Amino acid sequence: MTNSFSKLLSKFRRDEKGVTLVEYGIALVLAVSVGVGALSTLADDVDDEMTSASGVLQTTP
Repeated sequence: MTNSFSKLLSKFRRDEKGVTLVEYGIALVLAVSVGVGALSTLADDVDDEMTSASGVLQTTP
């Protein structure tokens, strides 16, 4: 039983397919985080500009 478990464990250590999947997952999470941060900043800037434009339009006769 112990011998078969050690063979299985050794097989998992040599298998690098899962490592690649984890690396792609980390890259995806990083890319999404950067995208969300950029869009959040952009949304705040657009909101400020729209508020400013709305104020100008309301005060113009």
